[in-house]
Amino acid sequence: MLSSNVIPSSSPVTSSKPNHHFFINASPNLKPNPLRRFEAQHRATPLKSFKLSFIPTSQIQPSIAKLGSFSRFLSHPFELSSKPRYEIVKAASEANPEGENVTPTDPKSKNLKLGLVFGLWYFQNIVFNIYNKKVLNIFPFPWLLASFQLFVGSIWMLVLWSLKLQPCPKISKPFIIALLGPALFHTIGHISACVSFSKVAVSFTHVIKSAEPVFSVIFSSVLGDKYPTQVWLSIIPIVLGCSLAAVTEVSFNVQGLWCALISNVGFVLRNIYSKRSLENFKEVDGLNLYGWITILSLLYLFPVAIFVEGSQWIPGYYKAIEAIGKASTFYTWVLVSGVFYHLYNQSSYQALDEISPLTFSVGNTMKRVVVIVSSVLVFRNPVRPLNGLGSAIAILGTFLYSQATSKKKAQKIEDEKTS
Repeated sequence: MLSSNVIPSSSPVTSSKPNHHFFINASPNLKPNPLRRFEAQHRATPLKSFKLSFIPTSQIQPSIAKLGSFSRFLSHPFELSSKPRYEIVKAASEANPEGENVTPTDPKSKNLKLGLVFGLWYFQNIVFNIYNKKVLNIFPFPWLLASFQLFVGSIWMLVLWSLKLQPCPKISKPFIIALLGPALFHTIGHISACVSFSKVAVSFTHVIKSAEPVFSVIFSSVLGDKYPTQVWLSIIPIVLGCSLAAVTEVSFNVQGLWCALISNVGFVLRNIYSKRSLENFKEVDGLNLYGWITILSLLYLFPVAIFVEGSQWIPGYYKAIEAIGKASTFYTWVLVSGVFYHLYNQSSYQALDEISPLTFSVGNTMKRVVVIVSSVLVFRNPVRPLNGLGSAIAILGTFLYSQATSKKKAQKIEDEKTS
């Protein structure tokens, strides 16, 4: 089947007033009769220059498919692929079950894409932490700010789903029930971190949050998981480093410390509970899963926020405007903190879909280093030598933990293949 596409051009079909010659670029299989009739009909009338080409419809379909790339960019602006990991693995196994005749990808191109993903992930996290702290410095109401950040993420996902820029998962009662636990723990982790940010320096909160692997090992062991000796040894420098950093922290605050620790517990339980309760919903990709967790977390948090600090919001708002001078600046800071909170979480989920857990954990460790250094430079927080040493030891322990756990997972996969 052929389709014609007539586009103004100077070639390959041209017309001149003296001679009226036509040069037609057409398929050799095309019958000449229609072309003779076409020339006869227009021989008496001068034509403007135009291009007549015949394109097989089989070539039009790929061009139409390219138009969808812009929509995918809006819903997945910082990803290498929008497919969840299980679809990628399944497609690869079906296309190449024997592992042969695979066209190797360009390592430079892959490294460039990974560098772009990590760079955007780090940048978004830095922007969020800076503006989140700026808002809390003049408007110390973390419950409201945390609720607004979840609200922005909820609106973001609803827009993507309503415009079909992101496929909306099928919602069922069992799915919502399975999400209730992870969403609750996500809420606890988020609000605790936000309260910690309001009490202490950003760098100190992130140092304490680097102790999350300690809680992960402890809770997972209680639930029956077994870890090799290397994993248990790796959490020792994390505990020592965080303890040294806490003792020497200039902005030390007991509530800030405890909230950071509670945040670790919340996020660890979210991860463990998600793995167990969402086992039967593997068709939901990471971004959609995070979107629904965000919506449910907002429903959990906002009513409690009104009860905890709602009576103080209006007086606090006027004090913040008086301190900053311009209401528009305050609105901008709050909006940026909300948007970039969702973006950096979205990027982390998309990065996890494309890279191995080891690469992700190493990248997450380095992200904390970048955020800590950036916050110290921006807010000029005084850092004592022992405090810096403790932070470095804690970060090193987190790195060793990621290495040890990756070996454990690799060994488990190998054992499953052998059996």
